[in-house]
Parts: sequence; structure tokens; C-alpha cells
Amino acid sequence: MGIFNKMFGSSSEPSSSVKASKNKEEEKVLPWIALNTIEQLDAIEEASKTKSQLIFKHSTRCGISRMVMNAFVSDYDLDANADLYYLDLLNYRDVSNEVGYKFQVMHESPQLLILKNGVVVAHASHGGINDLDLSAYL
Repeated sequence: MGIFNKMFGSSSEPSSSVKASKNKEEEKVLPWIALNTIEQLDAIEEASKTKSQLIFKHSTRCGISRMVMNAFVSDYDLDANADLYYLDLLNYRDVSNEVGYKFQVMHESPQLLILKNGVVVAHASHGGINDLDLSAYL
């Protein structure tokens, strides 16, 4: 497995912050909020009425998910007016399932959901995540 870890990164869940590097000297840390309880979803829905909420669903065992997340982190505007939630869907499968039910979005991984005014205004998966113009929804 060593070669895969070198290519795709570790499969372990990041702590409260996820790091990605454009090069070895420059690191970018996003203000991730861990999403690990179903109860948080009501708070996210309510908060979306005043500030955009982003949910990034990530599979820690998937190389494609890791590559998409690294690209997302590299391109994310730290000045974005949004709360950014990270959901490890393998460790919190019940939360991942509830996201789909509550917000009526079929599960995919990786996946980004953008909530505004209590509803999902945009979502994408895989490479489509990095094609989203987040500024249009914030």
C-alpha cells in the first residue's frame, strides 16, 4: 500500500483542519468544521438563512476523493463568506445518509453541497466540485 499512500495521501481522517500543498513550502489550512452528528444538520439549515453553508462529503479510503479534496483546498478562497463543513462519510455514515434525506440530494462521494436559505442551491461530485463557481452562491 506504500505506493498508493505516496500517490493519493494517507487514508486517515484529517483533524479539525485539512492541509494541502501547492508546493512543499506553502501550506493552506481551511477553516473546516467537523460534521459528525445528525443534530448539526438542523443548525446548518438554520445558519444557511444568514450565511452560505458548504458540506464537503469525503471518503477517506478513496484516492479520487483525496485528489478532488486537495484541489478544492488549493483553490478555496479563504475570504469566502461561508461555513465549511467536513464530513468523513465512512466514520459517520448515518450523518451522510441523513444529509441525502434531509436535503434531497442523492449520495455521491466526494460531494459538495451548498446551502442557502435552508435549501441546497448547488451540489456537485467528483471533478464537478472544482468546476463550481462558489462565488455565485456566497
